[in-house]
Amino acid sequence: MSTRSLKEAHAEVKAEITRTDTKTGLLLAFVGAVLAGVWTVARDLPLTLPACMAGGLGMVLLLAAAGLLLRSTRPNLRGRHGFPLWATLTAEEVTAAVATDLAVDIAGLSRLAVTKFTCLRRAIDLTCAGGVLLILAALLTLGGAV
Repeated sequence: MSTRSLKEAHAEVKAEITRTDTKTGLLLAFVGAVLAGVWTVARDLPLTLPACMAGGLGMVLLLAAAGLLLRSTRPNLRGRHGFPLWATLTAEEVTAAVATDLAVDIAGLSRLAVTKFTCLRRAIDLTCAGGVLLILAALLTLGGAV
């Protein structure tokens, strides 16, 4: 693989990590807003036992999603590539490391991207499931009020 191809692959992987981190941040803000909104509304409503159970499970799933999202954005300071490694090297050592280890860096960043993407997918699944349970709780509450 040519140096140009390696640089393009490196840039692509870094861009994918950036896109995943952006999506993660937006979803974390959304989950936080939903949790705050549901807590505010549910606190003042007379809830039936089925509505409490469905809503409580929905909240637990949203909290689990928030945990996955936070895990995905947590910095990895023990990583072997990128900033943590470069912070321990001199300018000449950084130049040598980048010149010789670009393929290794691409592999390491790719594994990081896959890990982040997997956490994001699981968090989206949990958010959807939690949302369905919260909607069910709302319907049970409305049905009980009628």
